[in-house]
Amino acid sequence: MTSVLVVDDQTLVRAGFRFLVDASPDLEVVGEAADGREAVLIAQQTHPDVVLMDIRMPHLDGIEATRQILSDPGAGHTRVLILTTFDLDEYVYAALRAGASGFLLKDSPPEDLLDAIRVIAAGNALLAPSVTRTLIEEFAKQAVPNVVNERLLDLITPREREVLGCIARGRSNNEIAEELHMSAATAKTHVSRLLAKLGARDRAQLVVIAYETGLAQAT
Repeated sequence: MTSVLVVDDQTLVRAGFRFLVDASPDLEVVGEAADGREAVLIAQQTHPDVVLMDIRMPHLDGIEATRQILSDPGAGHTRVLILTTFDLDEYVYAALRAGASGFLLKDSPPEDLLDAIRVIAAGNALLAPSVTRTLIEEFAKQAVPNVVNERLLDLITPREREVLGCIARGRSNNEIAEELHMSAATAKTHVSRLLAKLGARDRAQLVVIAYETGLAQAT
């Protein structure tokens, strides 16, 4: 059973998300929060598998709440799914940098929301949909290569750099395999090694690293 914490400052929105989640036999809501500060407290108490996180909230916004939740030593398995209203939400990139594993538009079909929760809970990043690729490309323009971050690239092989570039473009393992002429199993192995070498929580964090090192702009 996947546990979910719903965070949104609108009561009706929270109720709607709760209804959808609890109606699924493999998912359950373990708490609700109306602002970021409350979200941090409840997350520390319940250690949910997935947090559905709104961005714009009073007291503490979703970005800082995400950062605080994921910095908790007991939140090793917790993943954050950012829910945004606009196609180009100016805070999405910052949320990914804070540790979020992906994001979804609030007006997405109910089945997409439930699938997104399962994807995030499985340890994957929600980076495949075309809308996500568009958002990443847009916010990547805000990332300025950092000399310290660039040194991370010294930890990986040239082939792993190619794989990281593909991940930054939102490619799945199968797409990476096709593009780089390797098997899907080999692509998966490269991704696993990148996660370990770069200390990333998931593919979303690999995307952030790719942009912050300047690798994504060069690929």
